[in-house]
Amino acid sequence: MQKIYLCQQLARVKLSRAGWASSVPDVPAAPSTRPARALRGGRPGALLLLGVAVLTSCSSPQSALDPAGPSARRLEALWWGLFAVSAVVWLVVLLCIVYALVRRRGQEVKPRGGGTRAVVVAGLIIPTLVLVGTFVATLSVMRAEAEPPDEPALTIEVIGHLWWWEVRYPDFVTANEIHIPVDRSVRVELRTADVIHSFWVPPLTSKTDLIPNMDNELWLLADEVGVYRGQCAEFCGAQHAGMAFLVIAQPADEFDEWMADQARPAETPTDPLALRGREVIESQSCAACHTVRGTEADGDIGPDLTHFGSRRTLGAGVAPNDPGWLGGWISNSQTIKPGNLMPPQPLAPEDLNALIAYLETLE
Repeated sequence: MQKIYLCQQLARVKLSRAGWASSVPDVPAAPSTRPARALRGGRPGALLLLGVAVLTSCSSPQSALDPAGPSARRLEALWWGLFAVSAVVWLVVLLCIVYALVRRRGQEVKPRGGGTRAVVVAGLIIPTLVLVGTFVATLSVMRAEAEPPDEPALTIEVIGHLWWWEVRYPDFVTANEIHIPVDRSVRVELRTADVIHSFWVPPLTSKTDLIPNMDNELWLLADEVGVYRGQCAEFCGAQHAGMAFLVIAQPADEFDEWMADQARPAETPTDPLALRGREVIESQSCAACHTVRGTEADGDIGPDLTHFGSRRTLGAGVAPNDPGWLGGWISNSQTIKPGNLMPPQPLAPEDLNALIAYLETLE
């Protein structure tokens, strides 16, 4: 319809010069296809919501731009460098586009020879220098990441499972929490028990893959006391997003005390309810999958529970470790973390309360 209208107007102009304009019938103009004013008025609101969403994503505890160790600082510097280069390139291209749109058009100029030097400099030499510079900077960071910062104070082993982390210290085993001394490097040996995972603590180090039948390693070094959230960074199944862990950097004396406590077996409770809970864990299917050192529970399928009460979270970071969540997890963990390998436990209410009381004493 729009084309017909334009053709009709063009015909009217031509025929009017010859005195025949009245013979051209009127064709109604095409309806406007521009969005309604109300819809156009909603754009600022949509942009505002988008901006809020983007800024909210910057508040994550897993920001690689909030480093707490030398490895993460190298990565942050590289990121900002690449960002600056990209911003300059984007700005140059944008200015060229704006200039082409707003410059005054003069008379048509016939093409002339020459201009090869500008094309070579702008299209070949400058991009080559940019690419070589970013390649060298990236390669230097990769080389620094591959070298240990100093002699490790400790070597631990981290094993990825569907969907939790087993952490092996020299004298004990724990799960989903890694304690390290501040200002001292820790060598972490990485392997997987099933599929490909990836170990990543954004404030401390780059990500390293855990590949079946292959051993990898990295070094953790935190120069600030704190709790840092890590995450599996390689899609590994339905609960990939729920495969988190914590790295707790402590002063050396607190770390040594924690190590000594973790190496001890579970103490026999004196509270009758907790003592009943110990009997439950030894007599039910819990003992077939979990270990509690100092008891008859010696399973090796699920996490070691010897000092479960001292851990901050359940299910590799999906819920806080408190009695309410713990009761729901024991009864039917599938309602909290669907797809995990722990089957529902249909315990009697009194047995469930006793088991919760016992697990809370395992600190």
